[in-house]
Amino acid sequence: MALLLLLAFLAVPALEIWLIIQVGGLIGAFPTVLVLLATGVLGAAIMRRAGRRAFAALQDGLRSGVLPDREVSDGAMVMTGGLLLLIPGFLSDAVGLLFLIPVTRPLVRRFLSWYGARGSALANQEPRQPYPHLDDRIPGMHRNQEESRQAPPRIVRGEVVDDDRG
Repeated sequence: MALLLLLAFLAVPALEIWLIIQVGGLIGAFPTVLVLLATGVLGAAIMRRAGRRAFAALQDGLRSGVLPDREVSDGAMVMTGGLLLLIPGFLSDAVGLLFLIPVTRPLVRRFLSWYGARGSALANQEPRQPYPHLDDRIPGMHRNQEESRQAPPRIVRGEVVDDDRG
């Protein structure tokens, strides 16, 4: 997982820079900068508007006693889309638009809930023992919870000697 995150943090900015250079070669440097600035301004405006709407929906839901989960999730998705538009780059803009367009938002919501459920299922699996051959060599190390409950505690008897008697 750490390798995947490292690759994402290295590959995504490199891909964004490559796309900016390619688009700049097609339409020119000045229009490319204008498009990136325009998507940033649009993203900021969308985030401000969506934030107000999500907060108002949450307040209305709390007043009525029902949590408006779809409205709150849509507000969060729209705010995320606006944030992605704020980030300079065409790849982040494309993903941000997927979060913003009402037709694609349910698809993104389904994918994110599937991905979250998959991650939750993986987190609830029985953990593997990374070094099973060391279990018998390390005192107090047990293969599973059953053995740890059944094993008696090891007590080492001794006395404390104070050598600091000046």
